Amino acid sequence: MTSSLTSSLQALKLSSPFAHGSTPLSSLSKPNSFPNHRMPALVPVIRAMKTMQGRVVCATSDKTVAVEVTRLAPHPKYKRRVRMKKKYQAHDPDNQFKVGDVVRLEKSRPISKTKSFVALPVVPRAARKAEAGAGDLLGIPLESQQPA
Repeated sequence: MTSSLTSSLQALKLSSPFAHGSTPLSSLSKPNSFPNHRMPALVPVIRAMKTMQGRVVCATSDKTVAVEVTRLAPHPKYKRRVRMKKKYQAHDPDNQFKVGDVVRLEKSRPISKTKSFVALPVVPRAARKAEAGAGDLLGIPLESQQPA
């Protein structure tokens, strides 16, 4: 098959450098938007889980809370950081959150037309520090905590 292809190319007497193999195809610039087909198919694609933190502003609907997320972003004209607010609808299966609670939103499958987040409780910072202990960050006790 390949010998017939090369003989047909020689019979056509093409003047292209690609026909004679003088310019390798690998030296040409390739667009980066195409996926790399040489990578094995077993390598999973890693996607970061989207999580945000906000305050519940409405809890009147059943199993749904409206959470307002505030972030700092540069102003398009003045380049100063301003507070930007956005409201998200989140799933609250047990109706446990009230207005004013701070919740963590975690991305999930679409639950309805507007809900694709699940509301989870946020552990207060003081409780997190008490859990970890004073010097127990690496799991190694301090010298004062070791038995004598």
